[in-house]
Amino acid sequence: MKAALLYHEDFLAYDFGGDHALREVRLRLARDLVRAYGLLDGAAEEIVPAPAGIEAIRRVHSPEYIATVETLSADPRGVSYEHGLGTADNPVFRGMYEAAALQAGATLRACEEVAKGKRTRAFNVGGGFHHAMRDKASGFCILNDLAIGIRALLEVHGLKRVLYVDIDAHHADGVQALFYDDPRVMTISLHEDGHYLFPGSGFADEIGSGEGEGYCVNVPLPPYTRDVSYLYAFQEVVPPLARSFRPDLLVTQLGADAHYLDPLTHLMLTTESYEAVTRIFDELSKELCGGRWVATGGGGYEVTAVPRVWTLAFSQMAGGRLDDALPVAWLKECNKVAGQVPADKALRDHRKEEEEAHVPRAAKRTVEEIRRTVFAVHGIK
Repeated sequence: MKAALLYHEDFLAYDFGGDHALREVRLRLARDLVRAYGLLDGAAEEIVPAPAGIEAIRRVHSPEYIATVETLSADPRGVSYEHGLGTADNPVFRGMYEAAALQAGATLRACEEVAKGKRTRAFNVGGGFHHAMRDKASGFCILNDLAIGIRALLEVHGLKRVLYVDIDAHHADGVQALFYDDPRVMTISLHEDGHYLFPGSGFADEIGSGEGEGYCVNVPLPPYTRDVSYLYAFQEVVPPLARSFRPDLLVTQLGADAHYLDPLTHLMLTTESYEAVTRIFDELSKELCGGRWVATGGGGYEVTAVPRVWTLAFSQMAGGRLDDALPVAWLKECNKVAGQVPADKALRDHRKEEEEAHVPRAAKRTVEEIRRTVFAVHGIK
């Protein structure tokens, strides 16, 4: 089965304005880089999604909130601070409901394609809006497409267990909140420590509640965490929990803002970490759930890094092997759009790793706390 890349030109209509950090042209650059490498000519295919319907959105968001988004979308002169709309992070704009619904629809379609057995892998290059709450926009996120997709997997497609892993530099607080007491969904978020970065949450003692206790996992990492420490924490936490949980399907949010070039965060990953992590996702999905893996984009604010990270991720999903030299036509496009091209004109980073080959105590303490609390719930030694 061919992997699917979900993309629509109208993804770029999700537009907070020219001065905003979120530049959705990064999505076009990512799709075009995937295409330039020839992945859509054989190993994968592109699907053009449709907007999510109101029934799917209502499984996650409150009627009052949806109505407010629709009203401000039609007339963006107002604000609704109680719903997080009209702030510096989430300015209102004409057509924002339709733009957010399209991103959510792409994640829904990706989930449907995999859940129905039409393919085993699907990547919505848009989406990944993991901060949106039931009745509030937050952190550039209006509708929580990930929660909308996971709800559909459970309530429409009949899956029993979904593993959600989020590698965005920001804590996946919206997804966590919406499934905090639900043992059908295990959420694992690796992110920069909330003491230093928005949204100020995602500490290791947030482990779920009620029947969901032990099914929420947070791996906060200190600023300037590099590849060695990150991969240590990931490998110590994610594979053991995945094997214990044995999901029917893997959902991942692949935010690229932990990359060392990102202007909004303080983690220092190179493409080495992203390739290693997506390789583990590939192996775990094949081992545990028949290869079924749905991914979305997410954060990422350095427009030459994001397309490279997501192209590497999608090549892993599609089973492709990519040369390091970036296609000339894409370099020209990137230079035209972003005013620059990646260093060395290379797909992978060639930055000398400055970290010593040991893991700092902060990362080890976080892993030990997770072992004492979450691992104990699942009987993992």
